[in-house]
Parts: sequence; C-alpha cells; structure tokens
Amino acid sequence: MRNLLPFLLVAILGLVQALSSTGNRLLVVLEEQSAKASFSQFWADLEARGYKISFESPKNERLSLFKLGERSYDHLLLTPPKSKGYGPALMPKILLDFINGGGNILLALSANSPTPAAISSLLLELDIHLSPDRSSIVVDHFNHDISTAAEKHDVLLVPRPEALRPDVKNYFGGDGVVAVPRAVGQTLGNDSPLLAPILTAPETAYSYNPKEESENIEDPFATGGQLALITAMQARNSARFTVLGSLEILENQWFEASVKTLDGKSKKTVNREFAKQLSAWTFKETGLLKVGNVDHYEISGLSRKGGNASQVGYLNPAIYRIKNEVAFSIEISEYELDHYIPFTVPPGDALQLEFTMLSPYQRLPLLPTTQTPNSTIFSTSFTVPDQHGIFTFKVNYKRPFLSYLEEKRTVTVRHFAHDEWPRSWAITGGWPWIAGLWSVVTAFLAFVALWLYSEPPKDGSSIKFLGGK
Repeated sequence: MRNLLPFLLVAILGLVQALSSTGNRLLVVLEEQSAKASFSQFWADLEARGYKISFESPKNERLSLFKLGERSYDHLLLTPPKSKGYGPALMPKILLDFINGGGNILLALSANSPTPAAISSLLLELDIHLSPDRSSIVVDHFNHDISTAAEKHDVLLVPRPEALRPDVKNYFGGDGVVAVPRAVGQTLGNDSPLLAPILTAPETAYSYNPKEESENIEDPFATGGQLALITAMQARNSARFTVLGSLEILENQWFEASVKTLDGKSKKTVNREFAKQLSAWTFKETGLLKVGNVDHYEISGLSRKGGNASQVGYLNPAIYRIKNEVAFSIEISEYELDHYIPFTVPPGDALQLEFTMLSPYQRLPLLPTTQTPNSTIFSTSFTVPDQHGIFTFKVNYKRPFLSYLEEKRTVTVRHFAHDEWPRSWAITGGWPWIAGLWSVVTAFLAFVALWLYSEPPKDGSSIKFLGGK
C-alpha cells in the first residue's frame, strides 16, 4: 500500500495540472474585490482547467511579478483600475519585462473606467492606438441589444469571427453572436507584423465621446472595420498579449444571455465559449507549435554506399558536396488544450524550407509525408547548388495566432575532391578531343616505328662528305 502512494500523488497532480503549456500560476489584478462575484463563472471555468488564481489589488505594496529574477506568475489578467494607474509594481517597463520573460498578459479595458495614461503609452509602443479622448466608447445604431441598450446603443452584437483554423477545435471562430458592452475601440498600426485583430467592430459602428453635447459626430476617432474590439499581439519569443476592449464580455450576465437585435429577433450569446477560446489562446493552451526531430542526409551517398539514413555518419552530416541530392525532414506538433496533436498547415498556406547562404539558393515547400499520433513529419529533397561555402537549412514559419518557428541547421558545402571528378571518357562532349589526341599519338608511334625499322642501302656505299674521296 505504501508503494502505491507515490503513484497516487503523481496521478492527482496530473489531474490538477493546468491545460496551459507554460504553467498554471495566474494573477488577476482586481482593485475592487467586491466585483469578483460578477465574473464567478469565468473564474470557475479557469479553475476547472487547472489554473491557480491569485487575486491582488494594484495597491498592494507586496505585489511583484518577479522574485529573485524569475517570474512569480505565468499569466497576468489586468482589469481596469478605478484610480489613475496600476501602481509601481505594474509599470509599463515591468509589464514589458514580464512579456520578454515569457509571461502572457490579458489586458481588459472598459469605457466605465478611463484607461490610465501609462497603459495608453504601453499600447502605443506596441503600435496599438486608443482614442485621445479617454471617455470614448464604441456604439452602433444598427447592431446593438435593444433590450439593454435601447437608447445608448453601446451594447454591440458582433458575429463571432470566422474560424481561423477550421481543422483545429477550440480556436477562434464559430457560429453565434458575441455581446460587447461599453467597449473601448483600438486601431492598429500598419508596420507591426506581430499584431492581429481577433474581433472587429461592425461596419456601422464608430467611436465617440458620449459626454459631448453635439449629437452630430463629424470627425470620429475610427469607424467600422478600423475599430478592433479585441487585439492580439504575439512577441518574438511567442509570449502573448491580448487587449480586450470590453471587460464586461467576461461578466456572468452576458454568458449565454438572451439579447434582441434591431429586427426584434432573440438570440443567445456565446460569450462564455468565446471567453474560453480567448483565454485559452492568450494563456497558451492552443496555437503552440513544437519542433521534434530535424534531420537531413545525402540521398546519393546512401544509394552509392548502400547505407541507411539512421546509421551514424549518414544522418545530419556536417559537410555536403556540391550537386549532392539531399533530403530534409522536420517533425512538428501542435499543443491542443492538454496534449499535442499532429500539426496541419492551414488551407492556402505553405511551410517552406530555405537552403540559404546570405540569400536563399533554394526555397521549397515542405510536404507532410508521415503522421504519428502526436506529430506530423514534413519532408522535401533537392540538389545542392554548384556553390561552395557555409549554408543553412532554415525553416522560418511565422503566422498570426501560432507560435513562431525558426529552426536553423548550418552545414558546409565543398567542391569535388580530386578523385570525384568524372573521367574524360565519361564526358561525351570530350570524345572528339580524345580521338584527336590519340590519333596524333598513334601517328607519331607509327612514324617512329617506320623510321627505326626501315631497311639500310644494299650496295654498302657510305655517305661521302663534300670535298672527300
């Protein structure tokens, strides 16, 4: 019985382990603890997925995201503060250090609480722009809930975004409508490839300040598809930062709530499922790629020597010869909630291999050749270019909502050795020159033989010099 206790403890720990691939320590910064009950279903969903949630006030002097140089938490959820800022423990530089350290952040905004200037500056560094008017709100006179926002039109009913990955479950997308109450709109810069909108406003929506006396809005901050209600930023280390324009999306009252559209039709919201997908992506439960074995070998060398790619000396050699036939393969898995599944390239996309020296000499598509229960092996083959030097096998796959892959393997490419050049008679274009050479040699030998074996004069006369007898 005692011998079974360690195994039972391991099993229990495995059951409570978070679905996130990076850890289960979640810090929720909530200034008013009384508001915790309004999001009880969201907290329950997170805890059911194995997260260990810590609730702290930004005014807590002991609050720190780091301890002895290491992250104290794996994930961070920031709710809008009632005061002017989050305090010294959550300064923009500290939040950036948290992201650079591999932490994930879900930043929630709300039109009910003006965004602190420090957070606006942080978002500006990430090329996410908020309205200069801190009281701005997104409204839509055609796509709102008439039962709760008949006059203000600030509870937007936005169709769920189209599936980004139809082949993978628990990803963004699906049917239904998402209720977005009192949202803060964002616009994204065009220069950052790390940004991507998750949920955008309808075409008839716009952002304005409800405190303005004028009813006619002549110059709104942004309109329609320019407004992002939820924005995703994935850093180069694959840490994730999500800006949620409406904290109220996560409230209990909007989880599977009944809303009415302008034409009087009643619909059920999908906020609960959408909140699960949003938090799952932000906290790295989905969209995380992992590389397994990366192999390359010489095809022509194996056929010539009768070897096997798995043998030592044949797999992943350090030196190749020009014009070799080379094969390359890479094993990729995708994390899905609590386990790895085979990665499939989305339709219309391509996974590519570059064989490069300063610039690519070969750029080839990697095609799936083998699939295991947890991974997919992509392979290709090509001819080494007629150029010696230091080359790199490079797989650089960076797509929105997927963690970045950048695998490199460096090899040397040499010229032919002195005994590897083809013999002259193996080159058909050299046959006329070889024939000419041997014809001259043959003619010279025939002349020498004719000279040496020619018969001397028969009369025995000798050569007489001039003036002699």
